[in-house]
Amino acid sequence: MSKAEIKPIEAPATSVAQQGDNIAHALAGAGGGLLSMTLTYPLITLSTRAQIESKRAQSSTYDAARRIVQREGLSGLFSGLESALFGISVTNFVYYYWYEWTRAFFERAAIRSSRASKKLTTIESMIAGAIAGSATVLITNPIWVINTRMTARSQSSSPNEASLPGPNTVSSTKKPSSTLSTLLSLLRTEGPSALFAGVLPALVLVINPILQYTIFEQLKNILEKRRRVTPRDSFLLGALGKLLATSITYPYITIKSRMHVAQPGGGEVEVGMMGALRKAVREEGWGGLYKGIGPKVTQSVITAAFLFAFKDALYEASVQMRRRVPPVKLTVK
Repeated sequence: MSKAEIKPIEAPATSVAQQGDNIAHALAGAGGGLLSMTLTYPLITLSTRAQIESKRAQSSTYDAARRIVQREGLSGLFSGLESALFGISVTNFVYYYWYEWTRAFFERAAIRSSRASKKLTTIESMIAGAIAGSATVLITNPIWVINTRMTARSQSSSPNEASLPGPNTVSSTKKPSSTLSTLLSLLRTEGPSALFAGVLPALVLVINPILQYTIFEQLKNILEKRRRVTPRDSFLLGALGKLLATSITYPYITIKSRMHVAQPGGGEVEVGMMGALRKAVREEGWGGLYKGIGPKVTQSVITAAFLFAFKDALYEASVQMRRRVPPVKLTVK
């Protein structure tokens, strides 16, 4: 057999190999999101309820947790977990797929232009985050509307408890609604447009992952010049990036949560994002925009830290599995 008869040919980075790598990152991100969300979900419940409950219900995180457990049991801290896990897996899959696709595009451009390093610049990281974030918001906003409704509706019918915007609150003795029943109820009473409530502040909040991933990527690039980045490094860098990003964008997170549960005629829907922002400041002061920031920042930082650590570990595992698969060789005659 001559040397020219059979040659192994590597798939170009722009075709099957790159596509496979994008999907591997997306699946690793989805898996990491599932694990990290499950670990930190009670904090999401506390933060979401603090954001949307009336001012007179304001209390410490400990008191809020105690009241939820008293009237709903421990399962109350996991209200809406089903839709949240579905949402985070879809969100992370879409985000990481488009982020890696955009990253690969910039890296190929850097190679063609003979740039010294193919690592993403700060501007390129921000553009990649903006594209991935916008695509993710438009695709997954309905999922998060349902999740917020399920989390918010698990309230006591006690007159001493502050009520939420929207229909009558659910009695503590009533079985919590499922994801499907919540969706059907929302479509029946408010129409399909309700699934995109809060989409504008959500698009504004694309700045959150832009800041988070830009900080993460740039710090990772600096660290990679010195040594190999480990899952522990990713844990710490992810936590730092999320801490800064969430602290900066939290007021819009509050407005988005309120718009998710607002009903027609309730105020937030009619006045729009900026109107809802001004209304909150006028009625509750600037502090109203930061309700629940304690558990939210804690949850976001821990979730992001575990997400990056789990994602890197899962991605490395997928790389090892792919290396065990014999390469496909094409016959060239």
